[in-house]
Amino acid sequence: MTSRTPSDPGDPNSAVLIAAGVTDLVVSGIATAFGSARSLLGRRDKAALAEDGVTELKARGRLALGRYSTASPAYLEVLAQHVESRRVHRDR
Repeated sequence: MTSRTPSDPGDPNSAVLIAAGVTDLVVSGIATAFGSARSLLGRRDKAALAEDGVTELKARGRLALGRYSTASPAYLEVLAQHVESRRVHRDR
């Protein structure tokens, strides 16, 4: 077992170790991404897969915009709009 000692912020090796760790993490992520991309290129259903990806990205975009928007729509206003649209469709 190794003993854990607090790192010294003034230690010059500390920055090198952190940079090496980040680099290793990035390289590992890139290698994983390339492996996944290579396996995706061999699939026959690329069009359906791309369509699913676009749908997923749109859903994520909606969630992100909803999360960071300043104000959510008023619930009663949205409900009133739904009732009005149903009334219009029913009266046709």
